[in-house]
Amino acid sequence: MTELRNLQAVGLTSIGQSLRTAFDLLNLNRLVSGIDNYGQGRNPFFLEPAIIVAITDGSKLTSSSGVQDELHLPLTTPLPGSELTKEPFRWDQRLFSLVLRIPGHTSPDPEPIGGVPLDPSPITPMCEVTGGRSYSVFSQRMLNQCLESLVQKIQSGVVINFEKTGPDPPPTEGKGEMKYGPQSWHSCHKMIYVRPNPKTGVPVGHWPIPESFWPDQNSPTLPPRAAHPQVKFSCVDSEPMVVDKVPFDKYELEPSPLTQYILERKSPHSCWQVFVCNSAKYGELGQPFGYLKASTALNCVNLFVMPYNYPVVLPLLDDLITVHKFKPPAKWRQSFENYLKTVPPYYITALRKALRMMGAPNLLADNMEYGLSYSVVSYLKKLSQQAKIEADRVCASVGKKVALEGGIKLRCRSSALSLAHRKDFTQLLHSIMGDGPALPMEANTKEFAGFQLAALNKALKPQGLRNPYDIPRSHLLDQLSRMRRNLLHASICILKGQDQDQLHSVPIAQMGNYQDFLKHCPSPLREADPDQPKRLHTFGNPFKLDKKAMMVDEADEFVTGTQGKGKRPGESSSPAGGGAPKRRRCMSPLLRLGRAYTPPKTPPRSKSFRN
Repeated sequence: MTELRNLQAVGLTSIGQSLRTAFDLLNLNRLVSGIDNYGQGRNPFFLEPAIIVAITDGSKLTSSSGVQDELHLPLTTPLPGSELTKEPFRWDQRLFSLVLRIPGHTSPDPEPIGGVPLDPSPITPMCEVTGGRSYSVFSQRMLNQCLESLVQKIQSGVVINFEKTGPDPPPTEGKGEMKYGPQSWHSCHKMIYVRPNPKTGVPVGHWPIPESFWPDQNSPTLPPRAAHPQVKFSCVDSEPMVVDKVPFDKYELEPSPLTQYILERKSPHSCWQVFVCNSAKYGELGQPFGYLKASTALNCVNLFVMPYNYPVVLPLLDDLITVHKFKPPAKWRQSFENYLKTVPPYYITALRKALRMMGAPNLLADNMEYGLSYSVVSYLKKLSQQAKIEADRVCASVGKKVALEGGIKLRCRSSALSLAHRKDFTQLLHSIMGDGPALPMEANTKEFAGFQLAALNKALKPQGLRNPYDIPRSHLLDQLSRMRRNLLHASICILKGQDQDQLHSVPIAQMGNYQDFLKHCPSPLREADPDQPKRLHTFGNPFKLDKKAMMVDEADEFVTGTQGKGKRPGESSSPAGGGAPKRRRCMSPLLRLGRAYTPPKTPPRSKSFRN
């Protein structure tokens, strides 16, 4: 937080370049960790969710080339590996924008009722592409609503494009006629929630979402992938398939027109299969890798991610467990090998882990290929090393202090006229040729070739009281008392060179730093006789109370029968001299004021009369 507060806006930077720099900084760490898993499927459980909040006034986009009507992010970037993804962002990174349109005066128009509307500024399409949105803020109340909405948007998940393939489903019983034409639920750009494991706090998964190409072992490069995978869903009702001991992944879909349409059908016992185009070796649509299904309570829609081409492999695994008891015959092995030929090679690792969990670790050979060429594997390793070096450099540059601004360079320009225009040109010419006396030459301009004017340090606070000429006219009355204290040296400041305003203008984070304050204080004088022990002066100290004399009232001293209470045997209540007992003074002013004084009762004197 301290570094964020120290940030200062300097110069002009287009918002497109700023967003590109922010995305590159986030993607730098992804290359080091390798969670994008290029060419080996997309793992939703490998994610680093990030939210970027852009605060703007909604005005025109200004750049060095002029005013722009659309927001464009630079395509070129020094980040290594940026060519592996078409977009600068990733599927777990979203952009939100707060467009502040709060007027300077009270608006007569009523505020819009309901949610905060979208803003028509050019940054809105960019927010929607990443899975975020913009907020058009017109008042403080709407700003509070936006902040609450942003807090609710902080969810762990990835954004996926869901698109319908094939015909629409037939209407259910009790519904109206089928609607023709494009509908809002045909294409949705929404997020799936990736919940962390409650035990470990980290998301756990088993199966990836397939790539949109079949890996070629002879290809030296990887085709660039889209930031958000294009998942096709078929509206043909299928039966959900789940086999005991075979793991699967379950993700909840963000509320959208698609989820609303599925829930309105009220068919929790049927599902729609999902595909990724060009993921299979043959066929454009590919094989199903999961299905969409409404929950039993009809309160949400879930995406089930299964093994690739699960309608074929799940019956085989069910027979392996229930029929063959993990001792498959040759016919079963042949069917399983035929299935492996239709699966992308990067599924072998996940399939081997699943078989190990089931109790059949020897069904897959350890020397099976993963589908990536040697040049691609070496390039990905090189990218990870380069990203590690770049990440260390960026982290080191953040901790460095900002270099001081250079001074203003001066160029020496002689104000004198040319030698030919001088009146003593003839005499000067003779002096150069040696015929006449030498004339004094001008000052050497090369003597101060690097002369610069010092730039104003904005971090230093002006001390107007030390130089009256630096005080603006409008601040003269405010600085008058400080100037008087500075002139008469009547300041109570402990440290030299400080005034009262400086002592009271300390940041909250430094208020408890007493050590640095004591370092600047003058050292105390030494003792005159350091060998002599220190004496404790208690005489006259109002805080040094006599415990024997505390809470004693003067009137209680002379109450009959109380003098001997609490005494040891053999002790007398009166002094040895036989005189009157000492009267103790009450130490508490409250007791003296709260009680009325009662004079001691003394026997009446007997009157003597002289005859």
